[in-house]
Amino acid sequence: MSQEREHARPVLAVGRLDLLADCENCFGLCCAALPFAVSADFAIDKAAGQACPNLASDFRCGIHDRLRQQGFRGCAVYDCFGAGQQVSQVTYGGRDWRRVPRTATQMFEVFPVMRQLHELLWCLAEALRLPPARPLHGELSLALAETERLTHSSPDALIELDVAEHQADVNSLLLRTSTLVRAGVRPKKQDGSGADFSGTDLSRTDLIGARLSGADLRGANLRGAYLIAADLTGADLRVADLTGADLRDADLSGADLTDSIFVTQAQLNAAKGDTDTRVPASLIRPTHWPAADR
Repeated sequence: MSQEREHARPVLAVGRLDLLADCENCFGLCCAALPFAVSADFAIDKAAGQACPNLASDFRCGIHDRLRQQGFRGCAVYDCFGAGQQVSQVTYGGRDWRRVPRTATQMFEVFPVMRQLHELLWCLAEALRLPPARPLHGELSLALAETERLTHSSPDALIELDVAEHQADVNSLLLRTSTLVRAGVRPKKQDGSGADFSGTDLSRTDLIGARLSGADLRGANLRGAYLIAADLTGADLRVADLTGADLRDADLSGADLTDSIFVTQAQLNAAKGDTDTRVPASLIRPTHWPAADR
């Protein structure tokens, strides 16, 4: 599942780890290890551990330049946070699963674990760049160091790792970080328009198809919110926490996500937007977003 990366992105790294997907140094792990089913995101069914028919012998995607047109939008959206090259080049020392078939099953089990660890590293690195979270920088640095240490574990240790428990510990710290960062945004008095949600806790709220055009969502807690196909045109999402928010087909045209926290490239790739959409500096405007109408 090659991510859309036609434009250069800022380098995001933690220690020796590159947290951006580098498909050139990966053995097509997301294209073989992960399952997908016929849906709006995938044109075919594929079982976990089965190589996608579009995966070429050199581990490149044979339809990378037309994934969306061929019905593989999910592949265009996906981001491994650099876990693919970490497993391929570090954990397995450059031994690919085709030349060394005995590694395949284990490598495919290790990859999803590594991907979860790398996403945590990405969030921790983001948190450490947030000045309001300075009181937690010590704890965040320790969590980052421990997570990075885990990424260098042996394949057997990674498979046995209780990654859910580690995620829970890190997410608790990230939630405290979010609370600190968003504390400076105060909700305004509601005027009956329903457009002011600044500072509001909307975590895990069902906002599928919601009409939020022009809404003030500054500092809102949108962790895990369902924003599928929501109208967020012109919305102000600065300092909003978008951890795990489902932005599939959400319309972000003209929206301001400049300082949104914990929003990922995959979330942007899944959404709609235009050249007037302001995105965080660490991310890029997806190439499938059309130019704004003038």
